Amino acid sequence: MTHILVIEDDASIVKNLTLLLQDKGFQTTVAMTQKEALMILDAQTFDLVLLDLALPDGHGFVICSTIKREYEIPVIFLTASGDEGSIVTGFELGADDYVAKPFRPLELISRIANVLRRNKSEKTTFHVQNVTVDSVRATVTKAGHEIYLSALEYRLLLVFLHHPGQVLSRTRLLEEIWDIAGEFVNDNTLTVYIKRLREKIEDDSQKPTIITTVRGLGYKVGD
Repeated sequence: MTHILVIEDDASIVKNLTLLLQDKGFQTTVAMTQKEALMILDAQTFDLVLLDLALPDGHGFVICSTIKREYEIPVIFLTASGDEGSIVTGFELGADDYVAKPFRPLELISRIANVLRRNKSEKTTFHVQNVTVDSVRATVTKAGHEIYLSALEYRLLLVFLHHPGQVLSRTRLLEEIWDIAGEFVNDNTLTVYIKRLREKIEDDSQKPTIITTVRGLGYKVGD
C-alpha cells in the first residue's frame, strides 16, 4: 500500500485530507511540526510527502531540502501561498509538484498519481531501515557499510524493494529470479537464498524485520 506522510499543522485540513487519501486507498501518517516529521521519517518508510510551507517550528523549504537529500522521497507542496517566488524556490529545492490551497480533491489525487508514477520509473535508490540499495552502482550498504550479495541475492532484494508493502508469493518470486544466474531456481533454492539474504541484511536473521514472512501467503518488505 502506498504510504503518504502529510506534514500539515491545520487540524481541519489534516482531517479532510486524511479521509480523502484513505478513501482512495492510501496509507496516511500525519506530522504537525517539522520536528515530529523528521522523527517519523527516521522510523518509517514513505512513498510521498505532502508538505505545508508554513509550519509552527520552521519553514517547509528547510524540511523539503532534508527530505530530498536524506530520504529521496517525492514531495508535493501544499500551501496557501501561490506567489511565483515560492513556486520557483520550491522547485529549485527539488519539489516534485506544487498545489495551492484550497485544492480540488480530484486534482490533488491526480497530481499524487502522476508524481508516484514518474518517481517509480526514475527511482534508482532504495531505503529500508538501515539498508540502502543503489541500483545504478549495484551496491548495497547496511548502516553505511557496504555488504556483498551474490547476483541472485541482489536480484531477489530488488524484487522486494520494487514492491514495498506487497505480499509476494513464492511462485511470484520464482518467476522473477529463476533465470538470473542462467539456471532454474527451484522452491528449495529460493528458501536458501531468502535465508542467506536475511543473514546479510537483518540485524537478527532469526527475527527478521526487513523481509518478513506472511504465513501461508509469502513474504514482504516494508509497510
